[in-house]
Amino acid sequence: MCQSEARRGPELRAAAKWLHFPQLALRRRLGQLSCMSRPALKLRSWPLTVLYYLLPFGALRPLSRVGWRPVSRVALYKSVPTRLLSRAWGRLNQVELPHWLRRPVYSLYIWTFGVNMKEAAVEDLHHYRNLSEFFRRKLKPQARPVCGLHSVISPSDGKILNFGQVKNCEVEQVKGVTYSLESFLGPRTYPEDLPFPPASSEGWSPGKDSFRNQLVTREGNELYHCVIYLAPGDYHCFHSPTDWTVSHRRHFPGSLMSVNPGMARWIKELFCHNERVVLTGDWKHGFFSLTAVGATNVGSIRIYFDRDLHTNSPRYSKGSYNDFSFVTHANKEGVPMRKGEHLGEFNLGSTIVLIFEAPKDFNFRLKAGQKIRFGEALGSL
Repeated sequence: MCQSEARRGPELRAAAKWLHFPQLALRRRLGQLSCMSRPALKLRSWPLTVLYYLLPFGALRPLSRVGWRPVSRVALYKSVPTRLLSRAWGRLNQVELPHWLRRPVYSLYIWTFGVNMKEAAVEDLHHYRNLSEFFRRKLKPQARPVCGLHSVISPSDGKILNFGQVKNCEVEQVKGVTYSLESFLGPRTYPEDLPFPPASSEGWSPGKDSFRNQLVTREGNELYHCVIYLAPGDYHCFHSPTDWTVSHRRHFPGSLMSVNPGMARWIKELFCHNERVVLTGDWKHGFFSLTAVGATNVGSIRIYFDRDLHTNSPRYSKGSYNDFSFVTHANKEGVPMRKGEHLGEFNLGSTIVLIFEAPKDFNFRLKAGQKIRFGEALGSL
């Protein structure tokens, strides 16, 4: 037995040397990578990272033994040029389809996402010249009756991701994943964007609640939020959720990552990274805001009364935003909106976030995860 092992000794040493050679080569290669600039290093690492996540059975895990670490899934996803892809998708949406191709293309979309064309104002698929017109189809007037008994209605079709009272100046995008209210809405400026001064700061705790105190305009009121996710098969227009006056618009250029619930659980502060349009103003109980959040292939956010708004521009500065006031010398009240009135539209599915002030006895009539349609009740006093 010992003689056989002795005979196999040189063979084992040769095999170990052969196995050790790739590790030495990898270490040498990784040493060269570490000397590269950060952009060049990312460029060289990403193909290997993609293979690391795609190949089965952990085929590239041995690389971790020689010091290589894959780029995180979040960083890898953020590196995808979603803004460029969204602009390309927008161009494709504008291409007029041949008359014979419209029915099969739209039928496939209807089957995939469960679109109910019986609610559409025009059910004939040949009527829609391109994908953009089909996505922005109007509904029959009786398809979405507006609830008149409740003070706040759903501004769109969709799924309720989260709702409730704002606590510690943070809002939940999905269960257990939060984002900063100040990062989402941006800093407050005075006095242009406030229809009236905030409530007295006496009795309020400092720190995180300071931004909340800037939004709450009346003693005894609280801040509430509601997040509604619009799937690709949903009605893509959104409406005014209550009677209110829009005094200010803030546009945040940004990423256009997917906002589906799975991605919202994966990426912290997803809504703060994505491009969004924040409309702020007041209603009968104080501060009120509606934010339309862009997503992949939803770079186009349109507000019907705001012709100066242009989204998904090719170039933008990270962290920047553009302000526009609807309060002018000629119009000192802003833009009045009636409950249920047409407000804007997306080119595909996306997310609507409502943040508003109301008395403490305001009650939501919702369940997390439920499907909701435009015009149905969100809550009331």
